Parts: sequence; structure tokens; C-alpha cells
Amino acid sequence: MALSTENNTLLDISALHMPAGTKVAVIATQWNEKIVAEQVAGAARIARQAGVELADILYVPGCVELPYAIRKYLGAAAGIGAVIAFGAVVRGDTPHFDYVCNMVSEGINHLNLAMDVPVIFGVLTVNTEQQAWERLGGAHGHKGEEAMITALKMIQFEQQLSSRHS
Repeated sequence: MALSTENNTLLDISALHMPAGTKVAVIATQWNEKIVAEQVAGAARIARQAGVELADILYVPGCVELPYAIRKYLGAAAGIGAVIAFGAVVRGDTPHFDYVCNMVSEGINHLNLAMDVPVIFGVLTVNTEQQAWERLGGAHGHKGEEAMITALKMIQFEQQLSSRHS
């Protein structure tokens, strides 16, 4: 799916110029695997278009494990420009949804404040599975593609800061 940029410059990647060797990693969940697979596929499409390497695509059981896995990954990996966290939490009949959403969002927020590499929140938090699919090429765009665009724009932001303060 090609991104429509007619009315949305936020999704326009034509002005992004990534240096050779730019790497983005994906840490994703095994839970809701069909949804997550489409998120990863969307991110990979944008990476190819931008000439960026997907350094790794690693999986953890669920969303609660994402912050830990990302912290461990960033402690071991070198040369990564950004990490994208992908997962999908679909509301059920119990408060579990709220706990999982809070833990993963707070964990990723903490990583963004503590680490030197941007961590992109690509976790879908939806009421129904249908809402997830509407966000993966439906009425609400493609959140996998958008997460990669965000990662690339944050890498570019880091480059701009470095060039201004060097």
C-alpha cells in the first residue's frame, strides 16, 4: 500500500535523507500475531522505500515484556538509530486490558526518557480486532508504516541536533 501524502505532510518521506547504514530494529509481540505481522510488514515497506536496514526483528510473548526486551536489546546492540515496539492489545471483559496498556505505555515512555535511542510506540490499543485492521490499511491509515516514518523522522531529528551542536 502506498502512503497518501496529499493532505498529510507528516506521512511524507520524500524529504528524509537517511545516511547509508541507518538501522532500525523492531521488537514485537507474538500475541495477536496476524495483526502484529501486518504492522511489521508495513514498517518493512517504508524501510525499503527509505533505503534503511531493518537490523533485527525480534519477538517477545506479549506487550508487558516489550520495555524489558527493548532495554536489553539496546544494551547489547550497537549502531541502532531507533527501535519500534509493535503489539496489539484488544479490550476484553476484564480490567486486564487497562493494566497491560498502562504497563507498556509507561515502560516505553520511561525508555524514551532514559535511553539515547528513540523508542517508537507502535502498540495498538483497541476495543475490537476490527479497529486494529482499520488501523492497518483501513480508514485510519497504516500504523506500522507510520511507526517507521516516525522512527526515521526521529533519527533525522537526532542528526539535526548533532550537526547544530558539533
